[in-house]
Amino acid sequence: MGLGACIILIAVGAILTFATDWELDGVNLDLVGLILMVVGFIGTVVYAGVLRRRRLIVPAAPVVTDDDRRDLR
Repeated sequence: MGLGACIILIAVGAILTFATDWELDGVNLDLVGLILMVVGFIGTVVYAGVLRRRRLIVPAAPVVTDDDRRDLR
């Protein structure tokens, strides 16, 4: 799930929870909205963690010093 999908889940959940007064038999829309917001927040945290790991794992180029070059001769 990408960051855009997480933001959409949060927005739809907030709309269902705070901006609607619909009532359906057998469905609590406030609870559905809260669940969508929680899933969106968890997805955002997981996405940020994966993105952070991708940025941290960067192989460093080996540093060649003059002493290393002299050993090769």
